[in-house]
Amino acid sequence: MSDKDTNQKPFEPRIVAFFCNWCTYTAADLAGTARMTYAPNVRVIRVMCSGRLDPQFILTALRQGADGVLIGGCHPGDCHYQEGNYKALRRFTLLKRLLREMGIEDERVQLEWIAASEGDKVQKVINRITEDVRRLGPLHLEPEALDRATEALLPDQTPAVAEGGAL
Repeated sequence: MSDKDTNQKPFEPRIVAFFCNWCTYTAADLAGTARMTYAPNVRVIRVMCSGRLDPQFILTALRQGADGVLIGGCHPGDCHYQEGNYKALRRFTLLKRLLREMGIEDERVQLEWIAASEGDKVQKVINRITEDVRRLGPLHLEPEALDRATEALLPDQTPAVAEGGAL
């Protein structure tokens, strides 16, 4: 084994997690207070509702170096804003189609419904996505591909609006 081989660190994925304030973030807090251990590769961002998560936030996370994204929300029917998780599911479905066309594997962006009492599920899901992304390896994206994806998400903006002009 050469020196070069011994100096290489194994790939450790960077994962951004957007967790709903009312359910998944509370479950993550429960996992922490119960001293459950899970992979340290996830950085959690609390959002008030999974339905408030703009797909551009996910694309920005991937553009800025995340290898995977986890979205956590309340179980269907348990949303504190009544329909936010249904909105999140619709957006997620469309985003997955777009990411698939860009060649991004399905395992890199995952959506999970996790109730506030399911701290153990947070642990399992974080460990699973970390292993999924570790198996896939680093995400190598062309910035132009993400720019095209962002444009695809905003198809109804006219150039005047995009440049800040009036309609």
